[in-house]
Amino acid sequence: MSSKILIVEDEIIIAIDLKIRLEDLGYYVPGIAVNGRDAIKKTGEKNPDIILMDILLNGDKDGIEVAQQIRNQYNIPIIYLTGNQNDSVIERAETTEPYGYINKPFDNNEIENAIQLAVSKNK
Repeated sequence: MSSKILIVEDEIIIAIDLKIRLEDLGYYVPGIAVNGRDAIKKTGEKNPDIILMDILLNGDKDGIEVAQQIRNQYNIPIIYLTGNQNDSVIERAETTEPYGYINKPFDNNEIENAIQLAVSKNK
């Protein structure tokens, strides 16, 4: 059975591209969340195996804050999506104990490797 992956990305074109890539790789994407509130709600409803979270999510909470809340409530592995190599942002993200990072622009091999590592680490 393939992993169920929730995408949390505020740029809808990027989110749709990622959804297509994941489905082409054989994963099931039960939804896309575009902000923190939506991410928390869909996590509870969809019960994903893994969450791909935009690290700099727009809204009242960034991706790091949302990831921490999801981790506390649901303990679901999170892989950050990032185009940002800012050391202070990465240091903050590390406090949420992510299962990995996927850099933008996306590469299918990088996506696959990060997900496989998360699945393996979560067992």
